[in-house]
Amino acid sequence: MAGSNPTGTKAQLYDAFAASGKALASGKRLELLDLLAQGERTVDALAKAAGLNLTTASAHLQTLKQAGFVATRREGVRIHYRLAGDDVAQLFALLRKVAERHQATVSGARDAYLGEDGAAEVTHEELRARAAAGDVLVLDVRPMEEYRAGHIPGARSIPVDELADRINELPEDTDIVVYCRGEYCVLAYDAVRLLTDHGRRAIRLNDGMLEWRLAELPVEATDLA
Repeated sequence: MAGSNPTGTKAQLYDAFAASGKALASGKRLELLDLLAQGERTVDALAKAAGLNLTTASAHLQTLKQAGFVATRREGVRIHYRLAGDDVAQLFALLRKVAERHQATVSGARDAYLGEDGAAEVTHEELRARAAAGDVLVLDVRPMEEYRAGHIPGARSIPVDELADRINELPEDTDIVVYCRGEYCVLAYDAVRLLTDHGRRAIRLNDGMLEWRLAELPVEATDLA
């Protein structure tokens, strides 16, 4: 085209695209994105939640930061990480769904990890209607810091690792809708199995907090002060 003076090549452009793909080419980095989709966390907290040592977690986070997927803020000597934008959460969610549709190994790995809980499921719309009618108890079984960072309005928090000891806090005559981080989060499955074993009427949200946020549905946060 007259007047244009390109200095780059198509290969350079596509290599720039590929750099983002390379940053996602690690199961542990995807797990870190999954955790950060729940809210901001320190390196220490991310390492613990992902089962990594501090050095390895830091290296993975630096790779994600170089790709522009995460951002940081400093508070004293502590570094806090967060997703760089909602588009990163959308990319992560889409990657999982595309992989499940087109990669044969995903379905089996998903089923082996999540197991079967025999629970009925509800959609966002069904849950909102039933919650508005007051005929369900909504139960968030994620760790408390994730609940505080943002939860479904009106949801009650009992982390899954506390649920067995607190089962008597939950009614026996009310449907309990359980949710956790997202569609592939095992915490809700474990909670439903436990609730059912103790005679509670457990239903599972068909995805979780990641998808709830991406649908731009109302979210409540709890003041940490």
